[in-house]
Amino acid sequence: MLIQIFISILIVSLISLIGTFTIFFSDKKLNEIIFLFVGLSVGALLGDSFIHLLPESLEKSSPITVGLLVMFGILIFFLIEHFIQWRHCHSIECSNLEHKSFTTMVLIGDSTHNFIDGIIIASAYFVSINLGIVTTIAIILHEIPQEIGDFGVLIHGGYSKKKALALNFLSAIMAFLGAFIAFLLIDYIPNIISFFIPITAGTFIYIAASDLIPELHKTTKAKNIILQTISIIIGIALMYLLKVF
Repeated sequence: MLIQIFISILIVSLISLIGTFTIFFSDKKLNEIIFLFVGLSVGALLGDSFIHLLPESLEKSSPITVGLLVMFGILIFFLIEHFIQWRHCHSIECSNLEHKSFTTMVLIGDSTHNFIDGIIIASAYFVSINLGIVTTIAIILHEIPQEIGDFGVLIHGGYSKKKALALNFLSAIMAFLGAFIAFLLIDYIPNIISFFIPITAGTFIYIAASDLIPELHKTTKAKNIILQTISIIIGIALMYLLKVF
């Protein structure tokens, strides 16, 4: 199981290097592509939460306990974004960037987010190999637009492409530390995983509803709305098929 956790986190961390491929696209074209990935991410995160994580949680805890932990997960991410003053950026253009110090906040926020991803992945694998794989896929689909956005922020903040990729990767490997912490906690608190899973569902629901969906509302073109809806459905369908097979 430890090997699977290591491989999953390594794959998620390598997604941070996806910014390399953005040099082949214009900003306009890149934004169009990102929106499709954002829709796919919404479907994957919601699908993982409602098809995999919550049913698994309800098998181990009461509905009231699960509901409270889901809301606790939502609250955690609300506080992280509020106090770190950071929002995911899924567009190559971030209009609220006014000074380079914002890039530091993005890196701190991204490191914190990746640390939590490590805990989430490890916790899912401790429940079952299948849940670990499904959760890893959901996180990967979310990381693609996020890392492209982060790369754009760092470039906008004055970093070279080489340094931006290096900083993105360094923040990404914080997931290994998160997984290590989860591994330590499981030894001292055997039942902690039953708490982590619904909290994970809450964080996924928060990211999808509070962060990603508002990004999709930024376009009003009928064609884009249709494509985004299709991408959301594909994300949900992927999670459903993984559950079935």
